[in-house]
Amino acid sequence: MAALCGYALADLAPQLPPARILAGAEHLFLALRERAALQAMRYDFQAGQAFMREAGVATILLASMAHPRLFHVRNAFAFGGVYEDPATGAAAAALGGYLRDLAWPHGGAIELHQGDDMGVPCRLHAEIGPVRGGAVRLSGAARFMDER
Repeated sequence: MAALCGYALADLAPQLPPARILAGAEHLFLALRERAALQAMRYDFQAGQAFMREAGVATILLASMAHPRLFHVRNAFAFGGVYEDPATGAAAAALGGYLRDLAWPHGGAIELHQGDDMGVPCRLHAEIGPVRGGAVRLSGAARFMDER
């Protein structure tokens, strides 16, 4: 998927290895070194849709870390028929579980800024429990679909 979005191995953040993450739906997770690389995310929709179907994932969660508790994220969702999802609770929960299992220094919670690069800024807050496989609680704000 990194190549599908135009990324090379050098673009990936080594401290957060690529992974299949799961919380209700399965996602591929790729962490990027730079916010600018995340902002530049582009992929061929049909190729992305085929890749997601073949891989058996609902979305591809791309992230850049501002600090250990704040992530800028984009979520490619060609599998669901749209280029990108501005707020993806299942992917946020899966990321929280991944970080917990990785022993990431999250301090019990992370913030995700999603949708900024598509003009629909959304904020998700994930509270991460200490037990592997345990709950990740999400909160955020909702809006009507026709609001921008």
